[in-house]
Amino acid sequence: MPITKIVLAYSGGLDTSVAIPWLKEHYGDCEVIGYCADVGQDEPLQEARERGLATGASICEVDDLRETFVEDYVFPAFRAGAIYEAQYLLGTSLARPCIAKGLVDTANKYGAEAIAHGATGKGNDQVRFELAAYALRPDIKIVAPWREWKFKGRAELMAYAAERNIPVEASVSKPYSIDRNALHTSYEGGILEDPWEAPPEEMFQLTKSPQDAPDKPLDLDIEFRAGDPVAINGVAYAPYQLLTKLNELAGEHAVGRVDLVENRFVGMKSRGVYETPGGTVIYAARQAVESLTLDKAVLHQRLALTPEYARMLYNGFWFAPEREALQMYFDQTSKVVNGVCRLRLYKGSLTVLGRKSPNSLYDPEIATFEESDYDHRDANGFIRLNALRLRIRANQMKG
Repeated sequence: MPITKIVLAYSGGLDTSVAIPWLKEHYGDCEVIGYCADVGQDEPLQEARERGLATGASICEVDDLRETFVEDYVFPAFRAGAIYEAQYLLGTSLARPCIAKGLVDTANKYGAEAIAHGATGKGNDQVRFELAAYALRPDIKIVAPWREWKFKGRAELMAYAAERNIPVEASVSKPYSIDRNALHTSYEGGILEDPWEAPPEEMFQLTKSPQDAPDKPLDLDIEFRAGDPVAINGVAYAPYQLLTKLNELAGEHAVGRVDLVENRFVGMKSRGVYETPGGTVIYAARQAVESLTLDKAVLHQRLALTPEYARMLYNGFWFAPEREALQMYFDQTSKVVNGVCRLRLYKGSLTVLGRKSPNSLYDPEIATFEESDYDHRDANGFIRLNALRLRIRANQMKG
């Protein structure tokens, strides 16, 4: 059955701008519907909508997913403490399933047989978009232009766009790729493909350099309820507002930059530079409150399960049963993560100053080095029992 209608994940950038006329040319002048998902990228999407229509889309929708993205994707991941390869807070990984759901919903709305995206055949995003789409609509057809067209790189795409008078942001002098949402801004490709080359300072959008950050530190109190941040310095915010406010505050103080060579799902290593100012604050503050409130065994179990959960998100398995099962565990353990963390931002550094919680398991009467009811003699048997297998092994090795 031929494809007559395609919903394209449209950003107004180089790849998807070229994709509209290319899809129409290669799929028998099929109808192309542009779908612009607003996940907090702070871009003029109405202008992108107009460009999409001018480029050949029959319809170009702008869908405000900002609150949904933060509340239903970002915050659940933070309840799990999700971080990939100890550094990456998964901003792009979390946005893709959110956008994919919007794509499928739009395809259902307009009776489209297929969806399309601008992800390359080398990257993770193709996997994330498509796994999510198949999980939500098993019969959906997927068109991935980068796996079909003959363009070999972005230079050829720019030439194609110039030939057809398609306005795009990318240029030969600034060829790196930028992806932004409410949680982070990521940069890759172009001059960043040399892992020895420092990223240019003018590239960064969310964070000041430490040299330009204020000379006076900023102290913040971040309040959590059931594992989610709900207030800054006693002022309550909705999820998207809270993350946006923390992006501003932490970005001003140069907090949240990561330069990472990561292992992609498809097998290659890739260099990415990320700005995640608000997310960095939330991650550190939540850890501090969690340290007070989670039982030792539960905390250690959570820490053991988190890397696998993060790999699921990174690899695109948001709508998979194993992720959903783990999410229930993390949501359950987060019920006691209530309290406040006080931290300091200063010229790129983040320091936890204090934490408190109504669910605290920290007992100063037991932990004190001063006189208490704790009987130090109890440690004798505890240590000897734990040493028993070591002593037996040492005796055996002596023969």
